Amino acid sequence: MEQPTEHAHIVVHAPALDGSRRVTEGEVTLGIASHLDDVVEILRLVDLDRIEVEESDLIEWQGGGPDDWPGLSEHEAGHESG
Repeated sequence: MEQPTEHAHIVVHAPALDGSRRVTEGEVTLGIASHLDDVVEILRLVDLDRIEVEESDLIEWQGGGPDDWPGLSEHEAGHESG
C-alpha cells in the first residue's frame, strides 16, 4: 500500500516575540516565516506548493490565522516621524 503524499500535516505555530512563526511538518521544522508569502515559499521548497495555504485543511494555524502577523503590523507602524 502506498502512502498518499497529500496527507501532510503542516503546523504554522503561534507568533514568537518578533512576530515570526515556525512552520513544521510533524517533528521537522521546515522554516521560519515572517509573512504569509514566507509560508508559501517554505512549502514550495518541500514540494508542497499545491496546498492552498489560506484554505487547506492540511495546515493548522496556531495562535492566529493566515492574516495574523503581529510583528509585521508593528514594523509597518513603527516608522519614526519627525
